[in-house]
Amino acid sequence: MLSGIKQKAIVGKDGKIELSATKLPEGTVVEVIVLVETPVEEDETTYLLKSENNKKHLLKALENVDEGNLVYVDLDKYEESCL
Repeated sequence: MLSGIKQKAIVGKDGKIELSATKLPEGTVVEVIVLVETPVEEDETTYLLKSENNKKHLLKALENVDEGNLVYVDLDKYEESCL
């Protein structure tokens, strides 16, 4: 009869993976299958909208753009003034 234990682990130094299976007596024969989670890439906007504070700032910035409340900065002139 087969039974299973599922747990997450993080690959450590030199590829070492440690699992904690206190329900298994010493000497038990097991078969291990490693499933690798592929990280999901998010776009910057989705990432920034996760934080309520960031979301408020971004929405306020969009509102300012819509209302024409913008400040134009000439980067060449700014750079010259810093020298």
